Amino acid sequence: MKKIEVSCNWVKKNLKLFSCPDCHGPFIKVAGYSVFCAQGHTFDFAKKGTLYLAKHHRQNNYESEAFWQARQTLLQTGLFEPIYRKIASLLPLRRLSILDAGCGQGAALSYLAQKRNFADTLIGFDLSKKALNFAVQNKEQKDVFFCAADLANLPFADHGFDVILDIFTTSAYAEFNRVLNSAGMIFKVIPDNQYLIELRHLLYEKDSDNYQYDNEKVKKLFYQHYPQAKEYHVKYQFKLTKKSFQELLQMTPLQWGASSQRLQWAADQELTQITIEIILLTTICD
Repeated sequence: MKKIEVSCNWVKKNLKLFSCPDCHGPFIKVAGYSVFCAQGHTFDFAKKGTLYLAKHHRQNNYESEAFWQARQTLLQTGLFEPIYRKIASLLPLRRLSILDAGCGQGAALSYLAQKRNFADTLIGFDLSKKALNFAVQNKEQKDVFFCAADLANLPFADHGFDVILDIFTTSAYAEFNRVLNSAGMIFKVIPDNQYLIELRHLLYEKDSDNYQYDNEKVKKLFYQHYPQAKEYHVKYQFKLTKKSFQELLQMTPLQWGASSQRLQWAADQELTQITIEIILLTTICD
């Protein structure tokens, strides 16, 4: 069966999870390679199976093929696996509907699909077409559905999800609260102070804002929305080869603020390990 046919069948079975991003009404059917709402708005599946539910598309640095290829390679070697493992350890031991906001290539959902045995409903969305192309090409993600969607206008029905993953991306808490059920959980991953510290010091001078990372504003906003939230800390060293160091340089948004001279100088250095330090914020309450 073609990927587009698999995706159409998947959406047919899970149609109640979606809503029209134009009128916010429910989708009523999948016909051919399109999905329809009651008002007649139509959205099409791509040949690779991705459903495009975003009303617009942004051209930015995240549409670089090299960026996503480098990221794909590093994630497949386990760059963020301890983070995914921590999230998995906190999830309830039952079948869940899980939404990954800004999923990129879908590495987190791929991990959960492989490690959990509860036949979870797994949906990832992103605005980057390049990222989604990598996601749908990954054979290990056959149980995960991917779509293009806008964080500020989620094309999902009210209260349909048990869990939202928000890993190294921005948040839309009003929309998150709308699509989560009454007992739903959010897992937000943000960098801690030592995250990629070695790379920051290679790419920036001490007087630069990027030389250090301050997460206080992000944490404060999360606690404003969820005062009873909890946080978990994960820190580890990830070993680098000469090749993976170059891939790290290519995949990090830190590169975009550095001067070309500093980037070239950093590329000529040898970095044998990198610090990964994050805070996992969650709405799980005792």
